[in-house]
Amino acid sequence: MTDHQRVREARAREMTGYDRRMLAIMNRREGAPMYATATRRRIAVGAHIALTVASVAAWLLTVVGHQRWAMWTMLGLVLPWCVATGVINASTRGLLELRERALDERQQAERFRVAAHARQIMLWLLLAAAVGAGVAANQEWDTEELLFPVLFTAFVVHWLMPLWVAGLAVRDEPADLDPDVDRDRDLDLDEVDR
Repeated sequence: MTDHQRVREARAREMTGYDRRMLAIMNRREGAPMYATATRRRIAVGAHIALTVASVAAWLLTVVGHQRWAMWTMLGLVLPWCVATGVINASTRGLLELRERALDERQQAERFRVAAHARQIMLWLLLAAAVGAGVAANQEWDTEELLFPVLFTAFVVHWLMPLWVAGLAVRDEPADLDPDVDRDRDLDLDEVDR
């Protein structure tokens, strides 16, 4: 038994039932056609960003603008947003949703890289917001009404940026790790044996 197999077995022993169930959910392959290619993953991330923007705008219109119709719009956006989130999570095989003990070394390193990249993007976005606030203050513009919406939007972007980065960074699976390819290969070998 190799060291890698021993570490994997030890990690499997310390996983809880919840960890095993979430790992099984995140590795289901029924939705694979929705994220099988880089283009489809980019579309899913783009759709998720658009749905997030629309949801945040609807929520802010409901809370700050006192527009009741926006609440119904927001409720209508919840289901597609959840589906897009599920597609991204499935494409990353739960990279950000699983506990660390359920991830192997490669996934842990990938999670670290995604978090670092998301942090770097957020740094630049916050710098742009700070520069914008400085320009607004220098011009003596009245920005008091914008404080809450901008801070709430920054919070949502900070929360979801790792998911978006992970969805865009995930690579296509090698053919030897794809269970469908293994099944097809086994079928081909059966035909050769005949």
